[in-house]
Amino acid sequence: MPVLAGWKDLAEREDRVGIHPGDPILLSPDYRIDEALSRYLCRSSFARLAQETKRNYTDDYCLFFDFLWSREKAWRDATADDLWDFEDWRTRSLRNPRRVGGARWNRGLAALIRLYEWAVQRDHVTVNPVIMRSVLGRSGQRVLVPAARAKNARTSEVRWLTPRAFRRWVEVGLRGYGADGTPSVGWAGRLADRNSAFADLLFSSGVRLTEGASLLTLEVPRLRLEGGRYYVGRLARVVTKSKRARTFYASSVVVGEIEGYVESSRARVVRRAQALGRYDDLPMRLVTHETGRHRRVLHWRDQDGVVGQTPLTEATVEERMSFFTEGPTGPEPVWLWLNESGLPFHPSSWENVFRAANERCEAVLSPVMREAPFCTPHMCRHSFALLMLVVLNHVMDRRMGLTPEERRDFRLLYGDPWRMVQDLLGHAQLETTKAVYLAPVADLQLRSLLAASCPPPDRCRSRNSRGCSRSWPGRARASRTWTRSWWPSEPPRPRGRLARWSASASAGP
Repeated sequence: MPVLAGWKDLAEREDRVGIHPGDPILLSPDYRIDEALSRYLCRSSFARLAQETKRNYTDDYCLFFDFLWSREKAWRDATADDLWDFEDWRTRSLRNPRRVGGARWNRGLAALIRLYEWAVQRDHVTVNPVIMRSVLGRSGQRVLVPAARAKNARTSEVRWLTPRAFRRWVEVGLRGYGADGTPSVGWAGRLADRNSAFADLLFSSGVRLTEGASLLTLEVPRLRLEGGRYYVGRLARVVTKSKRARTFYASSVVVGEIEGYVESSRARVVRRAQALGRYDDLPMRLVTHETGRHRRVLHWRDQDGVVGQTPLTEATVEERMSFFTEGPTGPEPVWLWLNESGLPFHPSSWENVFRAANERCEAVLSPVMREAPFCTPHMCRHSFALLMLVVLNHVMDRRMGLTPEERRDFRLLYGDPWRMVQDLLGHAQLETTKAVYLAPVADLQLRSLLAASCPPPDRCRSRNSRGCSRSWPGRARASRTWTRSWWPSEPPRPRGRLARWSASASAGP
């Protein structure tokens, strides 16, 4: 590219100053890069955050810097009054058509605290605009919290789908079926078997998006004769949110779907990429062999002949995307999910797949349904958790016929359903599981009791179109949602010009 003429050593320069592929780069509305901000994003504790956290914090920085720019201020000039005005505009002002809730505001506030505490320590600003106050913590100790912290923040937004609604969402949104349940003529969906297998994996196992999206082919359980209904897999420590390795369970149907994808469309895109030479110039680590049974270690060799080894549980997402193995017709990625070019499909790209599926469901099913099914990757996790809680409680209460004393003994020996689901989801604290799912489970139990108490149809005083008046709120909906404002808002801009902070990522060599 002409703009990079004379910058052939750009990768070496970035490496010397600590800029790595994927690091965010902030560009001001007048097309300038702030040196201090770049140092913070690449060399501070910010650089060690999870990739998703870094992306969210970068969006929060851009919103606040846009707000300051509308006041003709730079980020270094922010005061406590600016922050309070930003908090009012972001959460309460009628001038903002897309206000956010307490949880989203608190996340942005945490991002600003991290930035300005670093800036104060490095003498880039003299006063931190985030005012802190001392409160009494849970254990009785005094802790510092931001004065602008929202008190109405909810820990999580629980949205879920029933298995039937999820299956219809997959068939229509990902597989191209019509409203009548048959394949649509002219459907030209790309990699439908990959997309449906991934969605079914999330719904069946409850793994998070990044956890499921960063799986390697050698980490997926294999179907075997008389293998049972569920297969056991292991998530690496580095890719989990809690940074602890854990076991996941996938149904045999999902494992079969994944194997079908690997042997069909995945193999096809790999062969095409090999024929076009797409892997020839990639910085790859060719896995030569694997050792260890309890602690699996991958031994690899790169293109320069450097030999190394990486414990599988310590392999980061970026490193996993560079792993290749020697196949029958040349090197092929070890990364499970590939795009149409045969290259690793980035975890964040799955959001676009789910978004496109929701748009198709809306277009196809809205004429025949009151509300078309809607799904996100995290809704699959919520659905799995609620399904497991309902099933486990039902099994312990009814199917096993346990008395209160036997139920207590069962809990002491195996743990109650809440603790089982905590382990399946990978929550560090049981309180987290209950805080997120207690209200939805109580709602489901109440609906079940109300439905059971409804008299027979012939004794109902008033009937709806189905012959009975027990159409409880949301019962006919495809999903049950505890919602809050979600999409980020845009702060006011100066009149007469387009002024906005933007964020991009370093592409690397």
